[in-house]
Amino acid sequence: MTSVSGNYVLAAPVVAPSAPPQPPAESGVRRLLRTGRARTARQEQEDEYVEFAQAMAERLRRTAFLMCRDWHLAQDLTQITLTKMYVSWKRLHGTVNVEAYSHKVLMNALFDHRRKGNREFVGISVADGPATEPGPELRMTLLEALGTLPERDRAIVVLRYWEDHSVETVAEVMGVTTTVVKSQSKRCLERLRRLLGDHRALLLEEND
Repeated sequence: MTSVSGNYVLAAPVVAPSAPPQPPAESGVRRLLRTGRARTARQEQEDEYVEFAQAMAERLRRTAFLMCRDWHLAQDLTQITLTKMYVSWKRLHGTVNVEAYSHKVLMNALFDHRRKGNREFVGISVADGPATEPGPELRMTLLEALGTLPERDRAIVVLRYWEDHSVETVAEVMGVTTTVVKSQSKRCLERLRRLLGDHRALLLEEND
């Protein structure tokens, strides 16, 4: 806006726009509280992982041994699994069944170990029978019988009957359909019963 005074044109003073209000600086107390909450959340996750690892370590090691029949390799596979679970714990916790997921990580670690050229040895215990019998009698423990199954079939049996996972969970862990889990489970159990013969009650004992 302007006004005329005598021979001069007077301009109205220009008022610069005010700067937008700045948010108040975070107080030291608030910052400490926020940092404390973050540390508490991290500590809770750490504690939950430790609890999980303590509860699952022996189970994972047993499952690995049933798969590979080597306690040293089973221990290595368990350690690999727990390490990978720790790295992904923040992402996994609260979003997946961590128990089932850990078995998936374990199986993948085992399959990777095999793919790298590490061959599996499956031994069969054979004892000579009495001289009156026509030939040696094949005495097989349940572990040895499991060892005769193809690796992925064995994984399905171990997860389904030793770890007591549902058909759906086993299918997810193994990346197959529920129909495959059901059919392979049935076929493998029939094979184990034939191999164990009079000792087929071991199938029930191991799953009690």
